[in-house]
Amino acid sequence: MSSVFRVDAGDAALLTDLYQLTMLQAYWHEGMEEEAVFSLFFRTLPEHRNFVLACGLDDVLHHLETLHFDEGALAYLASLGSFSDAFLAWLADLRFSGDVHAVAEGTPLFPQEPLLEVTAPIAQAQLVETAIMNQIHLQSVIASKAARVVAAARGRTVVEFGMRRAQGSDAALKGARACYVAGVAATSDLLAGRVYGIPVVGTMAHSYIEAHDDERDAFRAFAELYPDTVLLVDTYDTREGVRRVIELARELGPAFRVRAIRLDSGDLGALARDARAQLDAAGLEQVRILASGGLDEHAVAALMAAAAPIDVFAVGTRMAASSDAPDLDLAYKLTAYAGSGRLKTSPGKAIWPGPKQVFRLEEQGRAVRDRVARHGEQGPGRPLLEPVMRGGVRLDAGRVPLEQVRARAASELECLPGRLRALEPADPPYPVEISDALREHRDRVVRRVADGDAGR
Repeated sequence: MSSVFRVDAGDAALLTDLYQLTMLQAYWHEGMEEEAVFSLFFRTLPEHRNFVLACGLDDVLHHLETLHFDEGALAYLASLGSFSDAFLAWLADLRFSGDVHAVAEGTPLFPQEPLLEVTAPIAQAQLVETAIMNQIHLQSVIASKAARVVAAARGRTVVEFGMRRAQGSDAALKGARACYVAGVAATSDLLAGRVYGIPVVGTMAHSYIEAHDDERDAFRAFAELYPDTVLLVDTYDTREGVRRVIELARELGPAFRVRAIRLDSGDLGALARDARAQLDAAGLEQVRILASGGLDEHAVAALMAAAAPIDVFAVGTRMAASSDAPDLDLAYKLTAYAGSGRLKTSPGKAIWPGPKQVFRLEEQGRAVRDRVARHGEQGPGRPLLEPVMRGGVRLDAGRVPLEQVRARAASELECLPGRLRALEPADPPYPVEISDALREHRDRVVRRVADGDAGR
C-alpha cells in the first residue's frame, strides 16, 4: 500500500470505525437486510452560534457513489482475524444502492432538523455513518464560522488564508470550499482553486523581505515581476514600509500598478488610518489596504465599528479551524427499520422516529419559524428536504454547481431575521416546532418499546 493516502483511493471504504464493520457482519450473519432510515441532525447549537450552515453534501454523495472495498481493503480486514471469508466475499460485492433526502447545501439549520436522511438496506446505511458525519461536520462547522466573518465585514471583501493551520490536507481543501460557500471571496489554497474553481489570491511572506538587504529592493523586484501585486509593509516599521511603497510609486511613475498593501501586525485600525492618509496624500487612492493577522469575526466587527479604512480582510486560523466552536453535536441515528419507527429514549439523546420533513415558514421574505414533521405530511411552509440520490445514483438536485450553492447560501442567509445574522446570541432563538403527528408517532413507538415489541 502506498504511504500516501487520499480519501478517494480504492480503499476509501475503510474511512469508517471498526464497529461499523463488526455490526455489518452481525447484520449479515443474522440475515437482517430490511430497509432502514438513518437521520443526520445536531442536538444543540455551538456556543455563540445562532444557526448552522449546511455544507458537505457533495462529498457525501461522491462517497456513496464510489463506495466499494478493493482487494487491499479486504486483505486488511482479513488480517484482523475478526471477519469470516464468506462475509468478506459478500463485502466485496457491496455497493450503495439506497436513497438520500437532504437539505440543500447553503441552508441555515437549527437543532433537531435533519441535514439528510439515508434510506437503504441496514448494512449499507450503517456502514456510511462515519464518512457522512466526517464530511458534513467539518464543512458545516467551517461554513458557519465563515458566514459570521463575512457578516461582520459588512460587504468588505473576505479572503481565506487558513490552509497552513487547518487540521490536515483534507480539512484545508474542504474548508476552503466551505468558506467559499459561506461568502468568502477567495482562498490562498491552490489545490482548492484547481479542484473547485475558487478564485485564488496571495501576497508575499516576511521571509521574502528579510532575504533582501533592503526593503526597497524587495518591493521593487517583486513589483517588477508582479506589477499588480500586494506589498507586505510591516516587516520592520509599518509607517516606513508605506513610505517606501510611495517612493516606489514615484520611481515607477505610470508603470506603478501595485493593487494593495498588507498590514499583518500591530494596531490594524490605527495603522490602516495612517496608511490610508499617507497613500491618499501621495495620490495613491487606488491602492487598497488588506489586513491580516489573528482575525476573526469579532476583530473584523471591531475594525468595522471603528471605521478602519480596510478594504480586504484576510482571515486564517480562526476561520479555518473554527477556533471558538470547532465541533458540532452531530448525530446519525436509526429512526426506522423494516417499516417500523425506531428511537432512543436516553436522557439528553432522545430522537424523533421515522423519516421526516422540515418546513420553513416565511413572511415577507423572512424566515419566521420551522416545523419538523413526518415524511409525507402536508402543511404551510417551504419543504427543505429533497431527494438527491435514488438507487445509489445522484439526481439533478445532488449535482449543484458550486457557484449555485454559494448563491443559494447568500440568499438563504439574507432570509434569516437580523438577530440570527448578528454575532450575539439571538434573543429569542429561532423557533423550531415539532408537528403533532410526529409527536404522536414518537409516543406510539415509545409504547411499543416499553412493551418489548419495538418492531411491531
